[in-house]
Amino acid sequence: MTTTLLVQADSAAATPTRGRRGNRWLRFFLRRTGRMLIAMLVIVTAAFLVLRWAGGDPVRSALGATADESVVQARRDQLGLNDPLIVQFFNYLGGLFRGDFGVSLITGRSVSELVQNRLPATLELAGIAFLVVLLIAIPVGLAVAILTQGMRRRGTELAFTGISGFIAAIPEYLLGVALVIVFAITFQIFPVAGRGTPASYVLPVLALSIGSAASLSRIARVEALNTLKEDYVRTARSKRLPAWMIYFRHALPNMLTATLTLGGTLLATMIASSVLVEQVFNWPGLGTAFVQAIVSKDYGIVQGLALVYAAIILVINLIVDIVIAILDRRTTLLETA
Repeated sequence: MTTTLLVQADSAAATPTRGRRGNRWLRFFLRRTGRMLIAMLVIVTAAFLVLRWAGGDPVRSALGATADESVVQARRDQLGLNDPLIVQFFNYLGGLFRGDFGVSLITGRSVSELVQNRLPATLELAGIAFLVVLLIAIPVGLAVAILTQGMRRRGTELAFTGISGFIAAIPEYLLGVALVIVFAITFQIFPVAGRGTPASYVLPVLALSIGSAASLSRIARVEALNTLKEDYVRTARSKRLPAWMIYFRHALPNMLTATLTLGGTLLATMIASSVLVEQVFNWPGLGTAFVQAIVSKDYGIVQGLALVYAAIILVINLIVDIVIAILDRRTTLLETA
């Protein structure tokens, strides 16, 4: 009887704890999602107002100075630009909820159709480049940490820090131009542009990933050094375990936690950086269309694609926040403290 009462008491005490934990996670998720939606609303509003207040008539700018006035007015009526501003804004929001990101001011082509055709190429380029970054940065960071742990090999540490810092500072588009000159024009090893054969992926992926790999390798080295100082690593060494087991079974999995979460943030930066890299290599993604729309003053496409890029980056940041919270429960505790 006493045992039964104790079990019931333990169950009753555990239930509120699980409920509080569930509520904490729900509040954390709702708070993060709310922040993302607020940020997206601000971006949507800014994009809407920039198009209307950029100066001059965006339709006239898109169609050209020689376009007939009747054609310009007809296009303005078609796009609803002659309606009151508040009506235009709510019509624009309604279109976004239906998946309509606007239309081209020149051709009338749907931005949603453009996104559907070109987004896969952009995500493919950024995804492959991100995998390359991880495959380079994590082993290099761990290797340098092993070599320089305990303040050893200061020359190696200084060389790594200097070289990786220099590489990380090179803009992606400048690195892309250099790769084209060396490997596509001078030695003619890889194609200059396009997205066809597997060889056409090499240069744009390298241009997008080299600088990011240098940055992430520095972070990976710091995380590996911190991991190698932990008690469980010292315990493993005291048991005279093989070096490979200490580094790959004990150090590597634990250093990956912070490295991968920071790498997720880096992925958002890489997607934004792909705009100019795609232009350098004439990659058929959103970046090329975005730059072409800016050059041709097609503000309808510029506005729509800017929103798509913002949405992708905000969603990635939300996923990173959730992953960090899962890996480090203190995040949610701080949020609700």
